[in-house]
Amino acid sequence: VEVDAIYNLASPASPIHYQHDPVQTTKTNVVGAINMLGLAKRLGVPILQASTSEVYGDPEVHPQPEAYWGKVNPIGPRACYDEAKRVAETLFFDYHRQHDLKIRVARIFNTYGPRMAADDGRVVSNFIVQALRGEPITIYGDGTQTRSFCYVDDLVSGLIALMDNTSSETGPVNLGNPGEFTMSELATLVLEMTGSKSSLEHRDLPQDDPKQRQPDISKAKKVLNWEPAVALKDGLARTIEYFDGQLAKHPS
Repeated sequence: VEVDAIYNLASPASPIHYQHDPVQTTKTNVVGAINMLGLAKRLGVPILQASTSEVYGDPEVHPQPEAYWGKVNPIGPRACYDEAKRVAETLFFDYHRQHDLKIRVARIFNTYGPRMAADDGRVVSNFIVQALRGEPITIYGDGTQTRSFCYVDDLVSGLIALMDNTSSETGPVNLGNPGEFTMSELATLVLEMTGSKSSLEHRDLPQDDPKQRQPDISKAKKVLNWEPAVALKDGLARTIEYFDGQLAKHPS
């Protein structure tokens, strides 16, 4: 195998997918990290871990800096993903300390954009598809919980900047858009941009669902000279156009 660098990105990332097979989710993240770290060590190449804002759990510090250790339920239904990503970070830093492996760890916040699956289960794709189909938009909880949405192109540029960074920075580095929106605000924006007449349907908030999520990207700005360039409304327009085309081809 000849490679210059390894990006360890493999994992289900939406709750409905990673909770569908929690044992496999844990194995994918932990065993997968071990396998990729071993490969990077043998080849002597740098490796980047796609970690997640989920390592912060339901945070008590807002916005979340990299120094915050988080508040995670280790035995809850989300733990297969949250804790597996935390273990993967542990493995990366242990390989760095013990084997002098060159590592990069990115903590990725909610990402969206074209080519998401219609049944992805994440809020942006859910809202857009429901709105375009004229179905009720499902809001879990009272709609006041917040997320910060990063357009996929911005995330890709951040990952490349982190991998190509020539300093000794290992991370973790938050990669996300610090713009913070409530679920109700997002639903209203999607309705406005799609021209949909869909109603809003509230359901119970799932267990351990974070109440707020917003990245502190000070380190990314300083070390990587990176910050997101695509505003939510612009990114949503591109994503809506994509899903509109997909639903026209596959209306069911």
